[in-house]
Amino acid sequence: MYHKLLTGSLAAILMAGTASADTLREALVAAYRSNPTISAQREVLRGTDANVAIARAAGRPQVSGTVGLNRDLTRSGILDTGGKGPTLSGGVDVSYPLFNGGSVRNSIRAAETRVEAGRATLRAIEGDIFTDAVSAYMDVIRDRAIVELNLNNVRVLTTNLEATRDRFQIGDLTRTDVAQSEARLQLGRSQLATAQGRLTGSEANYRRVIGQPPGQLAPPPPLPPLPTTFDEAVRIALTNNPDLIAIARQATAAGFDVDVARAGRLPRLSAVGRGTYINEIRGAGSNPITGVSNPSTGTETSAGLSASIPIFQGGLPAARIRQAQAQQGQVFEQVIGTERAVVAVTRSAFATYEAAQRAIQSNTVAVQANELALEGARAEQGVGTRTVLDVLNAEQELLNSQVALVTAKRDAYVAGFELLNAMGQAEAQDLGLEGGPLYDPLANYRRVSRNWNDWSGERMRAPSATRTVTPQEMPANPTVTPELINQLLNQSGPVGGTVPTQPVTTPVVTQPPQ
Repeated sequence: MYHKLLTGSLAAILMAGTASADTLREALVAAYRSNPTISAQREVLRGTDANVAIARAAGRPQVSGTVGLNRDLTRSGILDTGGKGPTLSGGVDVSYPLFNGGSVRNSIRAAETRVEAGRATLRAIEGDIFTDAVSAYMDVIRDRAIVELNLNNVRVLTTNLEATRDRFQIGDLTRTDVAQSEARLQLGRSQLATAQGRLTGSEANYRRVIGQPPGQLAPPPPLPPLPTTFDEAVRIALTNNPDLIAIARQATAAGFDVDVARAGRLPRLSAVGRGTYINEIRGAGSNPITGVSNPSTGTETSAGLSASIPIFQGGLPAARIRQAQAQQGQVFEQVIGTERAVVAVTRSAFATYEAAQRAIQSNTVAVQANELALEGARAEQGVGTRTVLDVLNAEQELLNSQVALVTAKRDAYVAGFELLNAMGQAEAQDLGLEGGPLYDPLANYRRVSRNWNDWSGERMRAPSATRTVTPQEMPANPTVTPELINQLLNQSGPVGGTVPTQPVTTPVVTQPPQ
């Protein structure tokens, strides 16, 4: 019930947006559509889907044909039948496995379980990328606000310095006051340069995660109601966290691998059939001794059962079993390690969120108090009860509290989203993202998992991730070019399949979205 309420609330608030600016929801949609980490993980899952078909193929009939064209060079004695060929021969062998000790069945179970683990891993990757996107979005908002605060501070300090110099000229202040004002102005400019550099880095990271440079960013929507206690948050995480689900399914698959290894000690039984055709191309010959004519063609068919009973394999089955058991033990240890990590991340995100909320309250009061203090310091300096340094300190205290408030708001929002991600509720379906249908991992699985066709092929998919290189940044001889991608596609086309006939182009970012 709590999961449905949380999911519905988050989807509802992300539906809201501002028409005149990029919204957080639009940024998440862009990341979902074009982030290379998500796209790469989808390809990993497609490869995992193919393992199911590979496992099923081991339990299906196997048909092979042979063709030979031979000519005898020498033949004498009783082997001399009057002809030396050439002889054309052909045969067909059919084998159907009846019993493999359970290896096929357990291999299929292991592959299917790993597909489930792969889907959970894809969910986890989506949640992590969305968390990175939220962090990048909030970093840009924070750093733009800090730059604006520092710009305003520099303007105020510049005005202060000019006023101080004027008052020094008329003997109202000392050279010390001028030096203090000038030093504080230079410190403000230094802080502004640092803030601008940090903003540049945040915008670059936004472009990396989202796939486009940030435009005018709207304030983020409020987060949905979050758990009120550590224990409640951990309980939800231990139920829904996709990383934990993925490693648990991997542990189950490792158990099936042990059963596959045990099958190596059991007999194998197959039904076999064979058909052979021989044609002596130059026609029938005759036996030089009996003078009896030999036929020029012949056929042979046979059917039966073939059993393989392992008696001694040099310890190979036992070694494989021990290896599979050790790998299973390793995964079991990883399950515990992942569980520990989930608990730690959940509690850390909860604590950071709670601390940031308290920091917001305190810094809000601090900003209001520093505004009053600065106003009072300026008034008192006008009547001579405060010095220039007192005013400068009050201005710096106000700036510090304003920066701390902006930072606390960013930290609270990011920590809240990290908590949602730890609880497994920060994925595409939870966020109610639009902009086209969501990726369906079942579609590829249904298409490939039961495929019988040896010659079925698919087009090599062009990268769905978008490039972020601007025309100004593009060198004369870039390493990654559209021609390179087209070359890779043409080289990787499947046998019997097709490759795109149109050249693949990779768009570059030209300007921030309007």
